[in-house]
Amino acid sequence: MSATLIKDVKDKFVETFKADPLLVFSPGRINIIGEHTDYNDGFVFPAAVDKGIAAAIQKSDSGHSTAVALDLDSTINFELDKLKPSKEGSWENYVLGVVAELQNRNIVVGDFNIIIKGNIPGGSGMSSSAALENSVVFGLNELFKLGLSKHDMILISQKAEHNYVGVNCGIMDQYASMFGIKNNALHLDCRTVESKPYEINFKDHQLMLINTNVKHSLSDSAYNDRRSACESISELLGVKALRDATEADLETIIDKVTPANYQKALYVIQENNRTVKAAKAIEDGDLETLGA
Repeated sequence: MSATLIKDVKDKFVETFKADPLLVFSPGRINIIGEHTDYNDGFVFPAAVDKGIAAAIQKSDSGHSTAVALDLDSTINFELDKLKPSKEGSWENYVLGVVAELQNRNIVVGDFNIIIKGNIPGGSGMSSSAALENSVVFGLNELFKLGLSKHDMILISQKAEHNYVGVNCGIMDQYASMFGIKNNALHLDCRTVESKPYEINFKDHQLMLINTNVKHSLSDSAYNDRRSACESISELLGVKALRDATEADLETIIDKVTPANYQKALYVIQENNRTVKAAKAIEDGDLETLGA
């Protein structure tokens, strides 16, 4: 699948800019278990997939930069010293945000042209946004010899999402896309940002990913509201994050929070524990427990 995407962006780049581009493929991801735990310093269990974003990128001597989203038939031209966010929900904010975050770190990049195309269903929760951010930062790192590590790059992608897209996301999506290992899921500790790979080989069984055609956008305020609720409860409990709290701890402040926020925090605490149990179940080859 990715070979077709890469050919498409390369051919279009050569046709448009008359230059040979650097090619990057950045995968999307699934998450087996561990929802809303990443921004609570908890555990998640993602895996990179074979769908993603292909990018063709090369330096530009035109005096400005150009980004083309091939599948949206959309093009923007911009000057690196005049960056500002586009309207909310625009694809270009993921590109502009990465460049802006590099500049915030006093990292200098020159003008560039980039063409992107993806095959992740939009709004499906498979992290097309993180794949796009990663493809831009990875491409710029290679192109301008910035010397950034993969850890540096995912933090830049995450900050782009915070500051240009307006989503206070955790680190799972960017990490899974950047560090994914074939045929493995990554049990990621979002506090240390370190993971342990688990080979996914369920013998007579396999994971199925089903497109329900329900669309969502992380930039909807519900995500940021949920994060804010979790942080305020952590503060009430006197802990750094909900990862450090137990159900018993939560009971002690039940009369100080709304029922809805209590449920959000309870879910995160329980889900974090489920994610740890899921890792052990995979290690033991115990699919019944994993399924439960």
